[in-house]
Amino acid sequence: MDETTGSPGGGQPLAPVGASAVTLQITIDCADPARLVDFWAEALGYVPEPPPGGYATWREYWKAGGVPEEELPEGAGETPESIVSPTGAGPRVWFQPVPEGKTVKNRLHLDLKLGGGDREAPLAVRKERITAKKDQLTAAGATLLRVTDDPSAGYFSALLADPEGNEFCVAW
Repeated sequence: MDETTGSPGGGQPLAPVGASAVTLQITIDCADPARLVDFWAEALGYVPEPPPGGYATWREYWKAGGVPEEELPEGAGETPESIVSPTGAGPRVWFQPVPEGKTVKNRLHLDLKLGGGDREAPLAVRKERITAKKDQLTAAGATLLRVTDDPSAGYFSALLADPEGNEFCVAW
């Protein structure tokens, strides 16, 4: 154990006492990672995550790290299966290939918050921006499930499903 970094053989220092060493990755089970990489990159303004330096594909990287070929499904890692914020500000999103399809309503869903929490924007402006994002995402393959328009509460949102049926909201 390296006494200066707290890790075996040196490397990154441990998080200071009281600081969180936990990061968040969102994992979405799916049948077609490439399709959802394209869709969610557009939805979030993210980019496909490139393989680590020196590797042409994630598959090549995994194999170099010792993952046996027989543990890698056909095509796994040949195209990006994850997206990241280009600024590093948000969590990584990994689209995990699974054999079974989605069969029930999500118990957890994502909210795409367009206004950064600014409730002072006029409702008409919020509706215009949410509608534009809804239109952009339906053109990219989402399905509109419901629009909630409650002017008395100053609320407007759209519930959509991504190309594989995962529900998400576009809201302010």
